[in-house]
Amino acid sequence: MNFEFSDEQKLFADSVKKFALAHLEKDALKRAHNPRFPFDVAQLMSKQGLMGITVSEADGGQGGSLMDAVIAVDQIASVCPRSTDVLQFGSFGPIRTFAEYGTPQQKARWLPDLLSGRAVMSLGMTEPDAGSAATELKTTAKPDGSHYLISGSKVFSTFSPDAQIFLIYVRFSAGLGGIGSIIVERGTKGFTVGQPASFMSGEEWCELHFDNCRVPAENVLLGPGGFKKQMSGFNVERIGNAARSLAFGRYAYNKAREHAASREQFGRPLCEFQGLQWKFADMAIKLESAQLLLYRAAVNADRGFPSAYETAVAKAACNTTGFDLANEAVQVMGALGYSRETLVEYCMRRCRGWMIAGGSIEILKNRIAEHVFDRRFDQRKRHADAAE
Repeated sequence: MNFEFSDEQKLFADSVKKFALAHLEKDALKRAHNPRFPFDVAQLMSKQGLMGITVSEADGGQGGSLMDAVIAVDQIASVCPRSTDVLQFGSFGPIRTFAEYGTPQQKARWLPDLLSGRAVMSLGMTEPDAGSAATELKTTAKPDGSHYLISGSKVFSTFSPDAQIFLIYVRFSAGLGGIGSIIVERGTKGFTVGQPASFMSGEEWCELHFDNCRVPAENVLLGPGGFKKQMSGFNVERIGNAARSLAFGRYAYNKAREHAASREQFGRPLCEFQGLQWKFADMAIKLESAQLLLYRAAVNADRGFPSAYETAVAKAACNTTGFDLANEAVQVMGALGYSRETLVEYCMRRCRGWMIAGGSIEILKNRIAEHVFDRRFDQRKRHADAAE
């Protein structure tokens, strides 16, 4: 078993770090507090070959592995945490599912703009009454000649204030087998994007409303029966979520370590106090452990989709570790860490959100328990007759 990067991976990591230092370091703080999608960064990354890392070369991507994308996230986050959102979109987000299952016509129409950084795609999955219980979505797509009429609403969609293209989970018919997805362009009649609202992290999202929104049938990505394929693709998004959580935690950890080594109180550096030494020892253990779980999930996925179990374990570990490290870093750095003049408090707020987004910690633990007991646990309310 080899826990070292290959020579090729080391060179790739070095090149990404140099790019980040040259192009992203200067405005890292300013960029973190701007909620809009950084199209300028996306276009720079496209020119550097960092968009579509996991998308095949035939589709205009780089044809790399999930591990390559994870390495890129770590290197970019070490300089400009906010810019990892571009990597998430370009290699882990709905674009990955789109590139896997889109028709040649669909990919020819939309992928060039997405991979060049000129456009961003948003995923519409969560609804007011369907969050963790994603199969209970109510947004419908009903056939209307050569089109579909979409009705319903979505909430909490990442990049929705800036997206031109939306991948919407819809119900074509009743039951799990009736769920699929369809592509809707901004400006389509019957499709309304609400005013931006803010998360604690500073990110913005818009409510998406569909009122008999008429969309061509050729915009269907996955028809009835496509839900399981969509969730397999969503596991890639979870790997990106986990990678960013851990990278943000590592960023905060490194800033706190530098602070503890140089900041003096009571006549000596903070790092000489045993209480802080133990904090950093605990943080190092968590960081190393979560990193191995993340790498396992990414490497074992090769160029396909990752294991649901390994993804759940990695995301749960990285989400909690990232937040714990950032939270402790704020404490170590005191008022400076809590100040918006550093990115440590920003990392803490972002990591907290990822413990909810993309599969909450609790839902992931349910999935892990199913693997442990080799059985399915239905979380839905049981009917009285079934309980008896």
